[in-house]
Amino acid sequence: MSLSVLICDDSLVARKQVAKCLPQDWDVSVHFAKQGEDAIKQLRDGKGQLLLLDLNMPVMDGYQTLEAIRNQHIDTIVVVISGDIQPEAHARVKALGAIDFIQKPVDAAMLQAVLQKHQVLQVTEVVDTNLPYAIRDCYQEITNIAMGQAGDHLARIMNVFVKLPIPNVNLIEVSELHMMLNDIEAHDRVSAVCQGFIGGGVSGEALCMLSDSSFGDVAKILNITQEIDDQLQLEVLMDAASILIGTCLTGIGQQLDLSLRQGQPIVLGQHRNVSELITANLTKWRRTLAIELSYGIEGYDVQCDLILLFTEDSMAIMNKKLAHLLEDEA
Repeated sequence: MSLSVLICDDSLVARKQVAKCLPQDWDVSVHFAKQGEDAIKQLRDGKGQLLLLDLNMPVMDGYQTLEAIRNQHIDTIVVVISGDIQPEAHARVKALGAIDFIQKPVDAAMLQAVLQKHQVLQVTEVVDTNLPYAIRDCYQEITNIAMGQAGDHLARIMNVFVKLPIPNVNLIEVSELHMMLNDIEAHDRVSAVCQGFIGGGVSGEALCMLSDSSFGDVAKILNITQEIDDQLQLEVLMDAASILIGTCLTGIGQQLDLSLRQGQPIVLGQHRNVSELITANLTKWRRTLAIELSYGIEGYDVQCDLILLFTEDSMAIMNKKLAHLLEDEA
């Protein structure tokens, strides 16, 4: 009988990346949850003998989920996978019943080692399809700088404090990208804008997604008193996308000595089916570099996700530029 594995993370890319890191020959059935409340419901339904749990999530975070598992005496093995590397975070999750803690970004070898350590997994061979650590670290650093510039731009315009988590950098196959976009398409509580970019041999698409539940608080921040109809939501979404996409691409381009030009933005789900994005790019998107940025605003229920997707051909050019940066530091 296969083992039931539940992956709980509010990040679209992170859920797929964790699933990708599971040993390919491991007999498991994989389920997904976007936040703790959904995870608890699935655990009660018998899904999730093993729970791979993120910490920072809306509605019910990882700590609250662990508390609910303990209080409701739910039988599951929990491994926390999070970018929060504070010693207190490690101690808290262990005290709440997690068997171990893995730092994001997760890689297949580390996940296997943890599962073997706790006798959840028998020894299997893992094929590492992740980015080399040094290159991944470079992508994270240049994206972190660009993300900070975009956050600063947004903060100044809206007069708020923008929360900036660690960027997620992952390699995903075209099938995983298709699943990710279908997830967006099936989620009627998210509005999304897609915008292509190209320059210096580098090309890709930027996806900016704003939770529909965020529009009310965005209206408060902007002192909008009129009714928030579809047209107003569209205007807010386009403005946010313009700021975040434009500033992030400019920041990344400057660090890599690239001038990235942006195409016409497209509202996904309203004027074009999300899956068309994949159909139009199947020939150029085989393995894709996905950089995911998640913005929040302190004191408000606002969640905006930006995903930058670079083609495989673009990665070769970008990796060379990053390699020169590493050589300069040596």
